[in-house]
Amino acid sequence: MANILVVDDEMGIRELLSEILGDEGHVVQLAENAQQAREARAQSRPDLVLLDIWMPDTDGVTLLKEWQRDGLLTMPVIMMSGHATIDTAVEATRIGALNFLEKPIALQKLLKAVQQGLTRNIEVPRPVAPVTRMSTMEANTQVSNTASFAAAPATYESRDFGMANHLAQNNQHSFNNLSFDLPLREARDAFERIYFEYHLHREGGSMTRVAEKTGLERTHLYRKLKQLGVESVKYGKRGE
Repeated sequence: MANILVVDDEMGIRELLSEILGDEGHVVQLAENAQQAREARAQSRPDLVLLDIWMPDTDGVTLLKEWQRDGLLTMPVIMMSGHATIDTAVEATRIGALNFLEKPIALQKLLKAVQQGLTRNIEVPRPVAPVTRMSTMEANTQVSNTASFAAAPATYESRDFGMANHLAQNNQHSFNNLSFDLPLREARDAFERIYFEYHLHREGGSMTRVAEKTGLERTHLYRKLKQLGVESVKYGKRGE
């Protein structure tokens, strides 16, 4: 979980990014202009900033320069814009921006850029484990344990994994009840309802992951679920 600051003057963009990143388990702070972004940066250092370029008071590139000049550019910054030129993107990168996302922002590109930024921000050297000598008895024990573990998959596969089996049985039951005597449109809706309910169960209600699995943009996914009468809220996250 990371603390992410989203700076954008468009309320719809702020709310959408907040929902997507919140679904991923991050804490999201919102700012609608450069002044609010300065205050949020001063109050608590964010792990990553998503910064819009075109804003009414101070544009994102100017704010980026300000942070760089004052030694406050200590976190990865990803620039966003729907109208910026290549020169603007190059300038932002030169100043210190990690990445540039063009609006409308594709879900996969957003999540990938955020992941790269957070990985870069938290990367620290790992201590080297000391080398220890192993006695002959310890070596034989380790070989024996490894052999036992290698033989485990057959037993592992035969275990009952509760939720997974429950979902498989429930979905199989739903498919068995799917009538092929229905008109095509109704049969298709019934199938899609089962399909989306399965993925919502499987992903613990995370709309972001369901969108990834099904290959739909989030806005399209919301419309589809509403059309089918599927309530995503009842598949709340299981604390993953």
